[in-house]
Amino acid sequence: MKRTLEIGSVALILVAGALLLWSSSETVNAQTELKGDAKVGKGKAALCVACHGADGISINPLWPNLAGQQEQYLVKQIKEFRDGVRKEVTMQPFVQNLTDQDIADISAYYANLSPCP
Repeated sequence: MKRTLEIGSVALILVAGALLLWSSSETVNAQTELKGDAKVGKGKAALCVACHGADGISINPLWPNLAGQQEQYLVKQIKEFRDGVRKEVTMQPFVQNLTDQDIADISAYYANLSPCP
C-alpha cells in the first residue's frame, strides 16, 4: 500500500510540475508578443503598396486586400511567408528580411486602415 501511495505521489508531482512549466511558457509567450506601431508600419509597408495598394486595397483581384484585416492574422500570415511555412515565390523576396518587429508594425498599419475605399 505504501509503495502505491509513493508512486501516486510522484505521478502527481510530475503532473503538477508539467502544468507549472506549461503555464510559465504561456506567460512568457504573452509577455514577449510584440506591439505593432501603425505609424512606423506605414513606412515599412512601402514595398507592399505595389501589389496591395496604397490604402491596403489591392489593385488586382488575385492579390488580397490587407486593409482592415485582423492584426494577429496578418502577423501570422507574414511570418509564415517569411519562414517558408507558406510557399509563395511572389511574397518571399519582400518578407525574407523582415524582423518580427517589422511584421508587427506593418500588420498594425494595415489593421488600422478602413477595408472600404
